[in-house]
Amino acid sequence: MADHAAKPLALTLGEPAGIGPDITIAAWLRRRELNLPAFYLLGDDAFVARRAKVIGKALGADIRIAPVSASEAVATFAEALPVVATRERATAEPGKPDATSATAALASIRQAVDDVRKGHASAVVTNPIAKSVLYRAGFRHPGHTEFLAELAAEGGPVPQPVMMLWSPRLAVVPVTIHVSLREALSQLTSELIVSTVRIVAAELTSRFGIARPRIAISGLNPHAGEDGSLGHEEQTVIAPALKVLRNGGIEAKGPLPADTMFHEAARNLYDCAVCMYHDQALIPIKTVAFDDAVNVTLGLPFIRTSPDHGTAFDIAGTARANPASLIAALQLASRMAAAKT
Repeated sequence: MADHAAKPLALTLGEPAGIGPDITIAAWLRRRELNLPAFYLLGDDAFVARRAKVIGKALGADIRIAPVSASEAVATFAEALPVVATRERATAEPGKPDATSATAALASIRQAVDDVRKGHASAVVTNPIAKSVLYRAGFRHPGHTEFLAELAAEGGPVPQPVMMLWSPRLAVVPVTIHVSLREALSQLTSELIVSTVRIVAAELTSRFGIARPRIAISGLNPHAGEDGSLGHEEQTVIAPALKVLRNGGIEAKGPLPADTMFHEAARNLYDCAVCMYHDQALIPIKTVAFDDAVNVTLGLPFIRTSPDHGTAFDIAGTARANPASLIAALQLASRMAAAKT
């Protein structure tokens, strides 16, 4: 097994009825082939054992599940999938969320963060959640990113979470995240752009080892506003932010037309593209790196990565789910933990 970090990665269960358990098992089965870093799954070990039996039968594989403590995970990982109990039962069948789904998913996230804070794990890796299921249970956050920021606060000021989608071919960051396009326009300010890019630049250096990050900043409007004829935000919001960033020593280029930022030659000119709203950033990366893109939350006092896809209820329990994005998330979390400064 790889010795990427002295401590294992804490992997959350995600939505129990989704493919999170499936891709976790599939990733563990490839642990030797890919020299994966040791990780443990946080959840109900009886539930995980039931799903492992289903997946094992479909794949013709012998899958061992070992209930352990976090401190035992590394020693166990080579021979069995370590599962650390969260004390919340999960009873959902594949593709069918039930009354235990939300409590099981949230308990897993909370415990993963707590384990990293206590030094039991080196990073948090999260399996996909079903926000609609959580909302019905009273969850009040737009998504994982915002919930993790609140957990990071520990009752103090909530840090600004920055969502990065990373792949070997492209890294992108949306300035506004899980809000409607109308709300994104109202949220977009020079100050938000500056604070977002500062976090991106700092973590590209500290977590990714890029001494002087090159950051491309998109415009908001078609053709970056065409000198104001198609919109004024480039001149009144984005350009002032760029001036502050450059004066602070950050290599930020823009505002650039979003429709010409993502072809191969353009991607070679920057380390990360910062875009003004969710789809402006995520459509390009899901086009060029759908299977291996990783969701990374920057701006937190701990490392968090996640596969860049949803719960895929329609294929849960079939052993057809592709674990590539989770594998990439585990590998990147281990790399970031090793590079932490």
